[in-house]
Amino acid sequence: MAPEARHHVTGEATTGTAPGASDTRTRPLPAQESAPPEPRETPRAAAPAPVPLPEAEGPRDAVTRLRAHGCWYPSADPDGTEAAFICDRGGVPQLWAGPVDGEGVRLLDSSPDPVKEVSWSPDGRWIAYTTAPGGGEHSRVLCVRPDGTGRRLLAGADPDTSAYLGCWAHDGSAVAVTLAAPAASRARRDGLWQPSDPAPDHWTARDGRATLLGSTAYAMGPGGLGTTARAPGPGGTPAARTGAGLSAYLIDPDGLASPVLLATEPDAPTLRVCDLTADGRLALLRRGPRGRREAVVRRVVDTATTFTLPVADGDQWIGRFSPDGRTLWLRSDAGREYAALFAVALDADGTALGTSVVAERADSDLDLLKLAHDGRTAVLAWNVRGASELDVVETSARPGAPDTTGPPRPVPLPHEVVTRITAAGAGRLLLALSGSQRRPGVWWAHEGVSLRRTPWSARDEDTVPPGRPPVRPVLTRLTARDGLPLGGWYYRAPGRAPHEPAPCVVHLHGGPEDQERPVFDPLYHELLGRGLDVFAPDVRGSGGHGRSFVDADLGTGRFAALDDVADCAAHAVTAGPADPTRLAVMGRSYGGYLTFASLVWHPDLFRTGVAVCGMSDLLTFFAGTEPWIAESAAHKYGHPERDRELLRALSPMSRIDALRAPLLAVHGEHDTNVPPGESEQFVRAARERGVPAELLVLRDEGHDFLRAENRRLFRRAAGDWMERHLRP
Repeated sequence: MAPEARHHVTGEATTGTAPGASDTRTRPLPAQESAPPEPRETPRAAAPAPVPLPEAEGPRDAVTRLRAHGCWYPSADPDGTEAAFICDRGGVPQLWAGPVDGEGVRLLDSSPDPVKEVSWSPDGRWIAYTTAPGGGEHSRVLCVRPDGTGRRLLAGADPDTSAYLGCWAHDGSAVAVTLAAPAASRARRDGLWQPSDPAPDHWTARDGRATLLGSTAYAMGPGGLGTTARAPGPGGTPAARTGAGLSAYLIDPDGLASPVLLATEPDAPTLRVCDLTADGRLALLRRGPRGRREAVVRRVVDTATTFTLPVADGDQWIGRFSPDGRTLWLRSDAGREYAALFAVALDADGTALGTSVVAERADSDLDLLKLAHDGRTAVLAWNVRGASELDVVETSARPGAPDTTGPPRPVPLPHEVVTRITAAGAGRLLLALSGSQRRPGVWWAHEGVSLRRTPWSARDEDTVPPGRPPVRPVLTRLTARDGLPLGGWYYRAPGRAPHEPAPCVVHLHGGPEDQERPVFDPLYHELLGRGLDVFAPDVRGSGGHGRSFVDADLGTGRFAALDDVADCAAHAVTAGPADPTRLAVMGRSYGGYLTFASLVWHPDLFRTGVAVCGMSDLLTFFAGTEPWIAESAAHKYGHPERDRELLRALSPMSRIDALRAPLLAVHGEHDTNVPPGESEQFVRAARERGVPAELLVLRDEGHDFLRAENRRLFRRAAGDWMERHLRP
């Protein structure tokens, strides 16, 4: 996509485009400039070496700038007495550590780059973590001593690469890291798009019917999207940026041993090392596009694949080997509507001897799976209509067959949703919890029974200012026009009579495989505090409702998802207190796409909209996004070459002439998942047609808004916009 000047703001929304900004459309490459195809080699990122960094630990005592902060993504030291975690008490998600039952937390990295993942080594010597430089989508892996010394960069030093954290070797000698090589579109300084081979024949057409779909072959290498979908298509828009593959290594944080290559996948959308056997013989990988992930067992000595099985979307930590390496525990939905716990018996070489389902629920997904350090206690978090239910089960070995589990022991939860589980020494667990009445916090459980809030997690009473208690949502059911059951959570603005018509914001989550869950959302609280109701539905394509529901929006089924938005808005009016003359639509990421689309597919239904980091043209999205994101998204939205006409028909820009309602678009300046040009071109087209439209670009943010001041600015701008356009 051609570079473009952006209009940055820090205090208010901006209108229009910066003077001198270039056209966001990508011009076709003239025939005489076409370069011959370069010889293709299997790409593999060079193994990174640890790079020492200046000390950046913070004060020994916590400096609290945010009273109502969040704490999440805990990882415990070997004996479970201390935890490293992510906390935004300083205004940005940073790496902290401290005792699970004491106040003495310490800041381990004071840099302004947001932290995304944390993992304490099994030997207790290192804490590995990922950061997003500048708040963008590229990430790097670092490690630091528990006392804040020895901070070093392990992978991702090149700004054109991304590095992702995997598991530790069981002895703590190395940590697995996945490195995404630079995209060819950035590596080539002339910026020219390369001609492609014909598109592969194996691409499976999707009609979006709500039926359970079987597994689909996933092609790596020469048949993949990243190697074939890069020629300019009709109209001059490149189909996709060229990828250069993912490589996974074991890296010694001390830098004493050479990195060990575990896997390399050309043009792969995802590749994560989830576990290693205790003796290091076998590795468990998670790979594949959205909706078609798979677990892969691979021998480390020769990188030979010995077993694969489809696994569910959602949490990336899909399973673990038993202590002897002869059983693999997996969270999988292979051949099922809902994910369950699978046990796979393995021989000494990693070949599967048998597979069985050992824990399942009829209408609920297995959301999270964690095994204790001894490998004989499994913790299962079930997704029950958006809320979590927690079971602890003991495992037992069976010679010559997969291990099995004992009866479940339910663990009562103080809040609705579990977001992460981690082992913390013998008989102790750490749980990251969130709920409709609190910000994210960390709780610890001793012997799997009593749960206690860690002292450094925010108290429930500090969640919101006094006099404005959070609203507990009500689960709402409805039926789409084609008979598909839908649902969502309705938030009623406090102080309003039960049947009094109210302005209502239909808020649409991202993904689309995400799920609306009953957790505290400061944005909802902002809108509710201004007297606006919020209805947050799960349209088709959302997770948590079975595989058929997730797949119901594939292919032409996405048109039905657009109708779901209108059906949800109608239900908020007919079955709830929403005022039909004061409806608005809003969403982020895929929800931003739905917002753009709803305003042009249903131009008379909504009075206004706020689209956040949304795609306005699926073809320019494929041309501008990261290559591994394009590879993964093609299954969900359509192939950018063969399904070109479908993608054009589904793109809001193709119906821009129908736009009537004013809109606000919001984007992070460093978003390379959905590039800011997606918002810019829609706002520009709206203003050219006389429709009021504004664009707010947030500095130092990517696809997720992580800095406290930017989040406040976003909420205030969205609230002001909604209040202005929905007042009577």
